[in-house]
Amino acid sequence: MEVFERITVLSLEQATVLPYLTYRLAMDGMRVIRLEHPVYGDPNRRVGENVLGDEMLRSYFLAINAGKKAITLNLGVPEGRELLYRLIKELPVDIFCTNQLPRNYKKLGIDYETLREVKEDIIWFGVTGFGPDSNEAAYDPILQARGGLMELTGEADGPPMVLGIPLPDMGSSEHGYGLIMKALYKRQLTGEGSRIDLAMFESTVSWLTVPITMTKSFGKKITRRGNTHEFFAPVSVYKTRDGYVYIAVGNDRQWRDMTQIPGFESLAKPEYETNAGRIADKEELNRRIEEITKNYTSEELIRLFNERTIPISKINTIEEVVEDPLVKRWLLRSKDPVTGTEITLAPPPYMTPFLQKVSQELSFPPRFGEHNEEIYGGALGLSSAELKELKEKGVI
Repeated sequence: MEVFERITVLSLEQATVLPYLTYRLAMDGMRVIRLEHPVYGDPNRRVGENVLGDEMLRSYFLAINAGKKAITLNLGVPEGRELLYRLIKELPVDIFCTNQLPRNYKKLGIDYETLREVKEDIIWFGVTGFGPDSNEAAYDPILQARGGLMELTGEADGPPMVLGIPLPDMGSSEHGYGLIMKALYKRQLTGEGSRIDLAMFESTVSWLTVPITMTKSFGKKITRRGNTHEFFAPVSVYKTRDGYVYIAVGNDRQWRDMTQIPGFESLAKPEYETNAGRIADKEELNRRIEEITKNYTSEELIRLFNERTIPISKINTIEEVVEDPLVKRWLLRSKDPVTGTEITLAPPPYMTPFLQKVSQELSFPPRFGEHNEEIYGGALGLSSAELKELKEKGVI
């Protein structure tokens, strides 16, 4: 058994930020058990198309919940909290995660102090929008707006725009992943658990490395610039005879090589020899480049630029991305044992030993409360009669 397969994660999770984090942990082979309210469940279960004939397992939910188990538990009642503490002791649980609002921690009995009394070396992870002292609601676009990402996204003369992916959600997940790995290492060395509070707002703003330094230190106005770059030129999208390419010239050597490509010789001017000169005339330079690129097909340009090691790419659709040879071989799969439906999942950021061992196929995203009997009956030893009574009472 791989080292991570010995770790159990119990996660009171919903939406995206925490489910994506625990999905990453499942890719390492950890046993991830998602905990949901027995009536409401994760709202994301009801988002998307009903592709499986199950109102609580719609298409949007499938993308980041494979490889997990799911149980239900009402932490609003004493019996539910007692079951939680039994789970933490008897499974046993190594990592407890939640993205509940902080005001609910004590009420639900999931605060770090309480759970540390149950299991001294537990790693407790809480992710919030604006920190453990704030109960302000935070959805990804709100964080993009307040955190400056929208101000940096869009055309220079257009309105601010939301990113195409939920970076505050998924970026916070990645930061949380690293913090949990540090806590596991600390526990291995010292035997001590940890409390980790991660604020999505802090995570979001941490990506603004150059914009904050340039703004605060040197008074530069950093704002959206469309497809161009603030500090390098030429960098932009250019029309071709049959589509678009993105060209990114990152140094003067690449620029000299570009001006030796047939058709581009007219751009070999003294004022363009340095990046500073090209930046100073960026708009006119991009207009002149596009007059040339329109004479080539995308494929022709890519071949000519690649021969000279100048960064270039076709603007791929998602359909084209999944067929890219570098992507296709890393895609993950999952098959529903009930309907036989097979789904394709995005590739991991790196191929873990566990994913290699399971041939890149994860267990299907769990149905609502699917593993109640397995966990409560198998791990805690509750009888069928006891499970039935708990269900009738609304505890599970």
